[in-house]
Amino acid sequence: MNIVLIAIISIILSVAAQFLLKAGMSSLDIKQAFAQPLTFRLPWIVLTNKFIFSGFTLYGLGAVVWLKVLSTWDVSKAYPLVGLGFGLTVLVGMAMGESITAYRVLGVLLICEGVWLVANS
Repeated sequence: MNIVLIAIISIILSVAAQFLLKAGMSSLDIKQAFAQPLTFRLPWIVLTNKFIFSGFTLYGLGAVVWLKVLSTWDVSKAYPLVGLGFGLTVLVGMAMGESITAYRVLGVLLICEGVWLVANS
């Protein structure tokens, strides 16, 4: 399989993980748990939330996939590709109704331009 495709799969897994973690942290049970005084039970409530658990699982899977990328490319070439996750995150956020400002779009475009420059170096 093409190493660029493997890197993109890893990035997609990380972006999906972010949105799952956000869904979990926005859930009513988590909000209620954080509204209470801190106890040793809080980490259990957070980690057993299905969205948070799924998000961490996808992060782990993405990290394993990323290891293949690192076994092939120099870190200085591979890691800037993670910047593509910013672009994908903005696109998914827009699709989910998040408020995306022009400055945010410009910033992400500049990041993607930097990724393109590194990829072609």
